[in-house]
Amino acid sequence: MKKLFSLSLIFILNMAYSQNIQSPSNKIAVNFKLTASGRPSYSVNCNNKPVIFESTLGIKLKDKPSLDANFVIDSVKNSSFNESWKPVLGEQATIVNHYNELIIALSQKGTHIKMNLIFRVFDEGVAFRYDFPKQKDLNYFIISDEVSQFNLTDNHKVFWIPGDYDSQEYVYNETKFSEIDNSKLNLNNGIGVKSISGKNVVQSPLMMKSTSGLYLNIFEAAVVNYPVMHLDAEITSNKLTSHLVPNAIGDKAYLQAPCVSPWRTIMISADARDIVGSKMILNLNDPCKLEDTSYIKPMKYVGIWWEMHVGKSTWDYAGSQNAQNVLTKDLLPSGKHGATTENTKRYIDFAAKNGFDGVLVEGWNVGWEDWFGNWKEEVFDFVTPYPDFDLNAVTAYAKSKNVKMIMHHETSASVANYERHLDRAFDLMKKHDYPAVKSGYVGKIIPRGEFHDGQTMVNHFNFVARRAADYKLMLNSHESSRPTGYSRTYPNYIAAEAARGNEFNAWSTGNPPMHETILPFTRLLGGPMDYTPGIFEIKMSHYDKTKTEQVHTTLAKQLALYVTMYSPLQMAADLPENYEKYPDAFQFIKDVTLDWQDSKYLEAEPGDYLTVVRKTKGKETWFLGAITDENARKSEIKLDFLTKGKKYKAIVYEDAKDADWKNNPIAYKISTIEVTSKSKIKLNLAPGGGTAISFEPIN
Repeated sequence: MKKLFSLSLIFILNMAYSQNIQSPSNKIAVNFKLTASGRPSYSVNCNNKPVIFESTLGIKLKDKPSLDANFVIDSVKNSSFNESWKPVLGEQATIVNHYNELIIALSQKGTHIKMNLIFRVFDEGVAFRYDFPKQKDLNYFIISDEVSQFNLTDNHKVFWIPGDYDSQEYVYNETKFSEIDNSKLNLNNGIGVKSISGKNVVQSPLMMKSTSGLYLNIFEAAVVNYPVMHLDAEITSNKLTSHLVPNAIGDKAYLQAPCVSPWRTIMISADARDIVGSKMILNLNDPCKLEDTSYIKPMKYVGIWWEMHVGKSTWDYAGSQNAQNVLTKDLLPSGKHGATTENTKRYIDFAAKNGFDGVLVEGWNVGWEDWFGNWKEEVFDFVTPYPDFDLNAVTAYAKSKNVKMIMHHETSASVANYERHLDRAFDLMKKHDYPAVKSGYVGKIIPRGEFHDGQTMVNHFNFVARRAADYKLMLNSHESSRPTGYSRTYPNYIAAEAARGNEFNAWSTGNPPMHETILPFTRLLGGPMDYTPGIFEIKMSHYDKTKTEQVHTTLAKQLALYVTMYSPLQMAADLPENYEKYPDAFQFIKDVTLDWQDSKYLEAEPGDYLTVVRKTKGKETWFLGAITDENARKSEIKLDFLTKGKKYKAIVYEDAKDADWKNNPIAYKISTIEVTSKSKIKLNLAPGGGTAISFEPIN
C-alpha cells in the first residue's frame, strides 16, 4: 500500500511539472517541464526523434527578479483550432490554420509574478510565446534580455547572415553550425551602416539542414512592440539563444501588462518544400483589422531607379552632393537628374503601352544633396518637388494614360523627421491620387543611437503601415526590420525589402547565383519582398566599359524570379530601352500574374534550386518559375497540376544551350508547345540560370 502511494505521488508530481502536446497529425510533439529549480524548459520531437533537445526559457527584467526560475504551474489548458481564412492578396486564395495549443500558467515563488507560456503545434512546426497577464505585481516593466534556448541535436548545415542590428543586406553563408564566425567574413559588400554585435551572432530566420536530411527553420512571428530577435550561436555545443536588439541605452523592450512577446517559431520537415510553402508565420499573426480593403490591389510597375544605380542619372538635382549650394541658391541643374517631368512622362508612356499599373519616381523631391552619411535630421519634407519636376503635370499626364504614380519617401533614416511630416506627405499623395508609397531608411537612425531592428523602429514601421491604412494607402518599406507576418493584420503593408536586393549587383560584389534560392527559405517566410527583378542588360560594362560589375544571373532566370519571389508588388526594374531590345522575352513580364489562387512548390533545396508553379486567381492560367545556383541543372516536371481534360498553350522561356550567368548571360530561347495534365516538360537550367513558363488554356 505504501509503495502504491509513492508511485501515485510521483505520478502527480510529474503531472505538475511536465506537459505534452502534439500536432494535429501527431507528427510533431512538444514536451514542457519545470526543472528542479523551477525553470521552464521544452523539447521537440518529430516522428519520435529529437529535433530540439531540452532547452530552457525565460525573461530577464531590469531592476526586478529574473523570470527564468522558481516557477510553479498554476494551471494547464489544452485546446485545438482549425480554420480557413482568405488573404486579401497572397500565394493562395485560402489558407488553413490548424494547430493544437497548450497554455501553461506559471507563478513565481517569492515575487508572485504570473507568466504564461503558450505553445502552438502545427504539422509544419512549433511556436511559443511569453504572455504577461494583468496583475498587481507586474505593471510597467523593462526587459533586459530574453533567454529562449534552441538546443540543436547536431552540427547542422546552416544558411546564415550576421546578426547586424541595422542591416539584413548580406550575402548568405552556407556552412556547418560550428563554422559560424562573423570575423571571417568580407564585409566590403556595399552595406552603408553596420552594427554587428559579436562574432557568433546570426539573424533569424535561420535555415538549417541536419545530417539526417531534416530541414529546420528558426524564426519569429508577430513582432509588435518588441525588438527583433537575433540568435547567439554557441558553436561548440550546437546551442542557440535569443538575442534581442537593444535600444540606445541598452534596454531591450519597455512593456506594460497585459502584453505578449512575439512568437518564437521552429519549422520542421523532411521535405524542403514544406518549409518554403509554409504559412505558419502568417497564421500566428492577428486577423485583418481593416474594414475596407478594396484599395489594396497588386501593382506591376516601372520606375526611375535603375538608371541611378547604373550611373546614367543622379537622384539629386545638381549632382553635387553639396547642400550648401542649396542654402546659397547656387544649386544649378547638372543635366543628369533622373526625376524630371519629361523623363517621367517617358516612363508613363512605356507603362501605358505595355499594360503596367504604375510608375515610381525616385529623386523627385528636394533634399538629396546631402541625404546620406551625415546623420542629419531635417533632410526631406516629402512635399516639395525639384524645379524640374512638375507634380501637377505628371499627375495629369499619368491620369490621361490610366497609369498610377507610386510615391517615394526616402527618409535617410531620420525617423523623427518623417513622423513629423507624415500626415502632410500622405495628404499630398491623396491629393494627387498616389495609391502606394515606397519608403526608405538608408543610414543611421534618428533618434540617434537607435537601431533599425530595435523596439522603437519596429513600432515605427508598424505605425506607418497603420497610418497609411487610415489614408487607404499601400506601403512598401525598404531598409526596414524584416516582416514577420504583419501583412495579415494590415494587408496594405503590401511588400518590403529588408534583405539584399537586386540593386547590389550594379555597384558591389553583387549577389551570388545561390542568393535567390535561399531568400524564399528565409526572408520571404515573413512576407512579400520587393526584390526588383527583370534586369535584361546584365553586365554593367554596357553603361561604362571600365565596369566589371554584373547581375549574377541569366536573362531567363530574371523572368523566373517573378514567380519564385512572391510579391503582389513587382517592378520591371530595367530601363525601357533595354526591354525594347528584347520584346519577346519582355512579354513574360507583361503576362505574369501577381495574385494567386494556388501555389505549388514542385522542387526545392535551399541554396541550390527552386521550382514553383502558381495559378492565377479567378482564371485558368498558370505560371512556372525554376531557378538554380551557380550549377547547371536538369529536371523533368510533371504537369499534373493542370486541370484534367483541358489543353494549354505553354510558352517556355529558357536558357539557350550555351547560356551561362558569367560568360553568356543574355542567351535565351522561346518555344511554344501544347500540353495537358498528362504531359511532362524537361527543364534545362544553365549555370546561374532559370526557366519561366506561362500556361494558357486553349479549350
